[in-house]
Amino acid sequence: QVSLVESGGGLVQAGDSLRLSCVASGRTFSPNRMAWFRQGPGKDREFVAMIKWTTSNTVYADSVKGRFTISRDRAKNTLYLQMNSLKPEDTAVYYCATAFGSSTSYDRTSLYPHWGQGTQVTVSS
Repeated sequence: QVSLVESGGGLVQAGDSLRLSCVASGRTFSPNRMAWFRQGPGKDREFVAMIKWTTSNTVYADSVKGRFTISRDRAKNTLYLQMNSLKPEDTAVYYCATAFGSSTSYDRTSLYPHWGQGTQVTVSS
């Protein structure tokens, strides 16, 4: 069983930065990949970024490319999302997710069996 706990959300102004963290626990933690998704008010949950746990290869949604950076600390079993130049449209609940099996795809929620509870990010204009 895997437990994922996010933190770091909050209320910020447009142009500010935030760093989200996601700590994993519960089993020997060596997943294939971890990812951040977000769900804005009245919207579906959408892919934000993914990192391969072993190689640290990353992929980003076009909407956050150049502003957000996903990273991980393997020794701490922790995933991060550095968010810079935040915009009001980034307002959402942010979720971390992980998967242990390999996949050629990475941006669908159905590919991740383990999820955190989410952390709210609100960006005011």
